[in-house]
Amino acid sequence: MLTGRIVRAVAGFYYVDVPGECVYQCRAKGAFRKKGGAPLVGDIVDIGLTHTKDVEGNVEKVYPRTSVLHRPTVANVHQALVIFALKDPDPNRLLLDRILISLAWEGLPAILIFNKSDITDEALEADLRRIYEECGYQVLITSAKTGEGVDAVRKMLKGRLTTVAGPSGAGKSSLINCLQKDVVMETGEVSKRIGRGRQTTRHIQLVPVGDNGYIIDTPGFGTIAPPDMKAASLAEYFPEMADAADKCRFRGCAHMDEPDCEVKRRVEEGAIAASRYQSYRTIYGEVAEQEKRY
Repeated sequence: MLTGRIVRAVAGFYYVDVPGECVYQCRAKGAFRKKGGAPLVGDIVDIGLTHTKDVEGNVEKVYPRTSVLHRPTVANVHQALVIFALKDPDPNRLLLDRILISLAWEGLPAILIFNKSDITDEALEADLRRIYEECGYQVLITSAKTGEGVDAVRKMLKGRLTTVAGPSGAGKSSLINCLQKDVVMETGEVSKRIGRGRQTTRHIQLVPVGDNGYIIDTPGFGTIAPPDMKAASLAEYFPEMADAADKCRFRGCAHMDEPDCEVKRRVEEGAIAASRYQSYRTIYGEVAEQEKRY
C-alpha cells in the first residue's frame, strides 16, 4: 500500500503522486461509488498496486479532508494566489475584489500577486500595494519574464497546496512555469481585439513546485459570481470596513446612503480606497437584488 495525493482526475482515472516514487494511474474502488462520494483532486489517499510495471493501481482509502474548495472542487487547499497583471490587461479592480470576497467566503487566505512588472510603472505598483496591504493582504510584485519576485512566491508554496485565481491574460500559466520544471503549462497571448487573454487551462491539475508543494492550475476561476450571502454581511468581507462599521451612527448601517456613516467618512478622507468602496457598492446592489429574487 502506498500513500500519495491525487493531482489530476480525468474520465474516471485518478493520477496519484507518491513522494519519492512516481505518479500512478488509478481507478476508485466500487465502495466509493456506493457511498456516493468520489475522490477529489487534492485528496490524500492510499493506493494498492495492480500492475507495478505499468504504474497502475486502485484507490483504497481517502483520508479525512481539512477543507473542500467548491469552485473549482478541490480538497485540502491551504491558500490562494490571486494573480492579476499590472498591464495588458489592466487590472479590473471590481473583479479582483469579487475574487477576494469569494475566497474569504470559502475561508481561504489570499496572497495578491501583481504580475508583468516589466511593462508597467512604479506608481501603479505602489498604489495597488498600498491599497491592499492596508486591507491586510500580503502583496507581491512579479514578472514571469524577468523573474522578479518568483523566488518569494516559491517560498510561500513550500509544503502547501495552493490554488490560483485571476483573469485570463494575467500570466498565471507563465508564472507557474517559472515556479517548476516538470510540467509546462500552455500560455495564451492577450487578444488585441477584446483586451483579455485566451483561456489556456482546460482541466484541474496539481502541479508540483518542489519541497512537497503543489499549485492548482484551474479553468474559469476568474469568473466568480457574487457569493450566496446576505447584503447586510457584505462589509465583513472588506477588512478595512470592519472597524469603521462599528462607529457608524446607526446599527446595521449599509454604508450606502445613511447619514453619519463612518465608512463613507473614511472614504472621503482617503483612509478607505475609493475603488474598494465602489466595488462594495456594486456588489452590495447585486447581492441585495439576489436576496429579493430568492
